Amino acid sequence: MSREKIDGQLFSYTGPAFHYINEEERHFFAKEPAQFRVNLIGCGMIGMEHMRVATRVGRSAIHGVFDLNERSVKVAKEEFAKITDEDFKVYETLEAACNDPEVDGILICTPNFTHLDVLKVAIKSGKHIFMEKPMATKLEDAYEITKMAKEYGAVLQIGLQYRYKSIYSEAIHEVLERKAVGDVKMINIMEHRIPFLDKVNQWNKFSKFSGGTLVEKCCHYFDLMNLFAQSRPVRVYANGSQSTNFRDFEFKGEKSDILDSAFVTVEYENGVRAGFNLCMFAPMFHEELLVCGDEGRVKAAEIEDFSENARLRTEMEVFCGQNRPSKTSQPSYPKLIEASGHNGATWFEHIAFADQMAGKKTNSATVEEGFWSVVVGCAAEESVKTGKIVEVAELLKSKGIDL
Repeated sequence: MSREKIDGQLFSYTGPAFHYINEEERHFFAKEPAQFRVNLIGCGMIGMEHMRVATRVGRSAIHGVFDLNERSVKVAKEEFAKITDEDFKVYETLEAACNDPEVDGILICTPNFTHLDVLKVAIKSGKHIFMEKPMATKLEDAYEITKMAKEYGAVLQIGLQYRYKSIYSEAIHEVLERKAVGDVKMINIMEHRIPFLDKVNQWNKFSKFSGGTLVEKCCHYFDLMNLFAQSRPVRVYANGSQSTNFRDFEFKGEKSDILDSAFVTVEYENGVRAGFNLCMFAPMFHEELLVCGDEGRVKAAEIEDFSENARLRTEMEVFCGQNRPSKTSQPSYPKLIEASGHNGATWFEHIAFADQMAGKKTNSATVEEGFWSVVVGCAAEESVKTGKIVEVAELLKSKGIDL
């Protein structure tokens, strides 16, 4: 498959002007053969993103798919034909998709509440596994997955890809590697965005299927908070409501019950305090991170709105006072990567998965890190329901979890 097939516009320099070059004669424009073959379990919106990105990155080729929804499979087949000339295999059972001897890895992109059941089948294959976030909707299920992972000999990567967004990747470098702020003391993250999008059977509108907004969506940010704190959460307090979105929404006789706004405060074992601010009825996408230490402050923001006015999409500030040089920047990836999904995060997530399958170490999210992102989300949801501070140790104990 030629690179111009992948994306004619973004790879315009390999367009018609270079069609006179045969594939075997190409060097600069040559595409390396895929190192691995992977099967996709779940062909919804995120599954389609993984299909496109895996193909464009080129390290892993999509071998086939399994999904119980016939329309999702039909659409996946149509999308697959747009990006590659390879054969498209559709499996009749989950077991067949997971145990195909021609396949090296499995991408689990099914609805949140199905992850554990799908993993129980996939893990029997012994193949490398990528599983989308959140790894589970319940603490008990998340803990069961951590126990399964400890004895698993292959890769099991969790899809917490926000750590690969350009603003967060740079912030991680400044805070954790360069130590630009000294010892971290406070963390603040904000996400203001449009409401949840449509899903097959609208599962993301109901907490029993999604785990609740603070698990489903916000596990990304809790993963980042845990990462910057470099510690485990001990105490969570949250308040929130379903103030605006889907208040009158019903599907198959059930009313939506997901939060659309919240404030969350987390205290960590090492004394770090963190706050999270969520609004899901803002007419834009705006994420912002603030990390304050005893020697400086890092601010990173990403903004995407629907106005015609030109503005910065990303910005980052590192202020260190008299301790070291300060700077401002606009972190970004090339256009092809930015357009690949989650502003380039999915691209590097797939590189990390391929690297891990090749035996290399990466900074991708581990099962343990996935577990603690779910812990904070579940504790926050519990705090909203009860109006009380949730002690993490007590919450885990009440679920029979002994760490």
